Amino acid sequence: MSQSLHPMLNIAVKAARAAGAIINRAALDLEVLKVGTKGPNDYVSEVDRAAEQAIIDTLLEAYPDHGVLAEESGRERGNRTSDFVWIIDPLDGTTNFLHGFPVYAVSIALAHRGVVQQAVVYDPTRNDLFVASRGRGAFVNDRRLRVSRRTRLADALVGTGFPFRRGDNFKRYLEMFEEVMQNCAGLRRPGAAALDLCYVAAGWYDGFFETGLSPWDVAAGSLIVTEAGGLVGNFTGEADFLHQREVVAGNPRIYGQLVQLLAPFSRALGPAGKAPEAAAAPDATAAFVAAAAATDGNAPGTEPGPGPDAPPAAAPRKALRVRRAAAARGPGATG
Repeated sequence: MSQSLHPMLNIAVKAARAAGAIINRAALDLEVLKVGTKGPNDYVSEVDRAAEQAIIDTLLEAYPDHGVLAEESGRERGNRTSDFVWIIDPLDGTTNFLHGFPVYAVSIALAHRGVVQQAVVYDPTRNDLFVASRGRGAFVNDRRLRVSRRTRLADALVGTGFPFRRGDNFKRYLEMFEEVMQNCAGLRRPGAAALDLCYVAAGWYDGFFETGLSPWDVAAGSLIVTEAGGLVGNFTGEADFLHQREVVAGNPRIYGQLVQLLAPFSRALGPAGKAPEAAAAPDATAAFVAAAAATDGNAPGTEPGPGPDAPPAAAPRKALRVRRAAAARGPGATG
């Protein structure tokens, strides 16, 4: 890549390419893979684990004092008290990968005190490398990324992800699906959230929304979107999306219109129309793990229990007006 990368981002790119090589080799002979399940429709393969190990080895060799939060191994490795935490999904789109459907990616983000600073999403089937450093823009290969310029949701192509885990609230999702589908030009569901967010950054989608996601699904992609001029938040248009199990992204105009549609379905709204306060965590890495476990129903690397999705709270009209005004302005920090 022609643009100079931040040293930490360079290491993340090296780690992502190492994982991509493992994934591409395995894709040549999928029938011999050993596959396990973390729950119904939630698969993990030996490729996920091998790719994750290669990523963590590369990162900790360069930065042995940093913390790690990875999808399969949680925080077994790394420094749990570090202000720097690498958030890793070694193979986002495992189900696609196992079926030979070529939409999956490696996702690596570096957060400092809870704010994502560096991001890499690598698509090994297309050799597309999406990168971003906070304040320095987002790129795919040698090209600067910019979100689309569409202004009307009726003209927008929107990405999403279907719920698939035990305990997911399918009725709630279908209501959201119907609401968005009737107000946009088309909906797409390729099956890898990290790539979906990159597609927003590239302008290939105008917007994206999904529920049930964990920090490692969205950490890298969220920075790539914002560095491409887009907005990311939860369904009420606020910046707390990493641990809310809901995310909406888009160019500024489409983002605001999606928030208006999705706010009534937000899990962040309590009975008083307020977001619940996050519990304090004892250290930086544990903050990500504790929040992920509290909202996802399971810690990384374990079989999930029933998800806690509740029916959508009835958002008070006043609260919705406030949040819609906030959506028009866009969220604050996206960390």
